[in-house]
Amino acid sequence: MKKGRGYVYQIEYHLIWATKYRHQVLVDDVADGLKDILRDIAAQNKLEIAAMEVMPDHVHLLLGATPQHAIPDFVKALKGSSARRMFAAFPQLKQKLWGGNLWNPSYCVLTVSEQTRTQIQQYIESQHDQE
Repeated sequence: MKKGRGYVYQIEYHLIWATKYRHQVLVDDVADGLKDILRDIAAQNKLEIAAMEVMPDHVHLLLGATPQHAIPDFVKALKGSSARRMFAAFPQLKQKLWGGNLWNPSYCVLTVSEQTRTQIQQYIESQHDQE
């Protein structure tokens, strides 16, 4: 549990989104670069990444938020900022993603409870094992 001014909370989400057309471009240095970028964006937005896995065509995050965070706002921050920064850092992505979009516009967000947190964290961390 975390404390705010006059309230106590524990808010976590399992957030998943995919690359445009599920192109498998998130590999090697690109995947490592994305992880660094997402950590930086999360820190700037006062979000806590508890678990993260970057797959070749999608991203999984276990994310802690505060009651002041609105889901569409932090998803926009993570996806929008990361896309701009990824295209700047890895211009070769534009060759495979000719439309100028790194991410598919949709995403999946699931709430996480104390009872499901360990399962979700293990699921995210085992994604590369399931390839």
